[in-house]
Amino acid sequence: MKKLALHWKILIAMALGLLFGIIMKNLALNQFVVDWIKPFGTIFINLLKMIAVPLIVVSLIVGLSDLKDIAKISKLGGRTVLFYLCSTVIAITVGLGLANLIKPGSYINESSRISLLESFSVDANQKIALAEQAKTSGPLQPLVDIVPDNFFAALSDNGSMLKVILFVILIGIGLILIEEEKAKPVVDFFKGLNDVIMKIIDIIMVFSPIGVFALMAALMAEIPDFSTLGALGIYGLTVLIGLAFMVFIFYPSLLLIFARINPITFFKAIAPAQLLAFSTSSSAATLPVTMECVTDLGVDDEVSSFVLPLGATVNMDGTSLYQAVAAIFIAQAMLPYPLDLHTQLMIVVTATLASIGSAAVPSAGMVMLVIVLGQAGIPEAGLALIFAIDRPLDMCRTVVNITSDSTIATIVAKSVGKLHAPPKKLI
Repeated sequence: MKKLALHWKILIAMALGLLFGIIMKNLALNQFVVDWIKPFGTIFINLLKMIAVPLIVVSLIVGLSDLKDIAKISKLGGRTVLFYLCSTVIAITVGLGLANLIKPGSYINESSRISLLESFSVDANQKIALAEQAKTSGPLQPLVDIVPDNFFAALSDNGSMLKVILFVILIGIGLILIEEEKAKPVVDFFKGLNDVIMKIIDIIMVFSPIGVFALMAALMAEIPDFSTLGALGIYGLTVLIGLAFMVFIFYPSLLLIFARINPITFFKAIAPAQLLAFSTSSSAATLPVTMECVTDLGVDDEVSSFVLPLGATVNMDGTSLYQAVAAIFIAQAMLPYPLDLHTQLMIVVTATLASIGSAAVPSAGMVMLVIVLGQAGIPEAGLALIFAIDRPLDMCRTVVNITSDSTIATIVAKSVGKLHAPPKKLI
């Protein structure tokens, strides 16, 4: 086992966890899994989240200080935001196209619709209440939220990554603007701290198979009955087709066109991050591993440390695609008429803005989906229709989120001359 690559260990742990969860579910020992197995998965996720913000702070300061030119920061930021916005819009468009083509809402019968609405109405109402709080904010509230009134308070909250990134960018700019001999002790300190944090990540990843096993076992123990999931099969399949298109066609095409890199090499490098994203359903928890994988691919630290933390916060291609499919699915199941072109175009705009506001934590997309539904005039109570299958789909769309981040980090690195040849073991 020691000689196995990390992604194989994680894959084996996933399979064993699913098998164990199925066996315990059949033996009606679900509560045993929740009480005695799931906590190890939760501990693993917490360890990754614990190190995520320190990693962002240290690696971003080191990366920006190495640029030695504010113009380079502007170029890096501009290209990153442009690629992120374009990929998000394309993901939403793919989701809308598939939902209109397959029409998953037409496959759900009246009895299943009523059953789902009754079973998950409490969960749906909780998300609707959270979304109502977001709606009461002014139009410029997202800009206000980016600027922290207390940096140390922002450091203590994984949902405040944009605040942390803004402050750290200012520190990086300050280090560039002051005299080099004065900046050197500060940069050297953060470079040493960066090495320490990377070693801590290596230590945490030693326990990744245990954490993944626990998470997969808990997933099977807590998942609703398969008869309930069956009613949502076409909807789930529609989302999965869209996500597969993004991962296996769209992103490889971008890599070939803009980065001139073999997609197989790319997937070999980021496989551990993809498997971890699937297990944890959290871009934030996966971020430390994503940064390590992308760096191993040949992307300079100064690019990965800027592009990936930003992507974990504002770039949610998988979530955006899911929101588009879910909105059309709920409309088809709840409304007696199809949505017109104007309404669907507004879904593209709203879902793009909502994806930027989504926190990089599990199921945050649900809250943003309520806003998308409300804007399109779709009954928000219809959110209850998709709760039963949300957890497994959340796992899949998180894989797309981090694959998108890694793809764009590679492309941006190539565009600024910061992409090196990958090691031979990946070729």
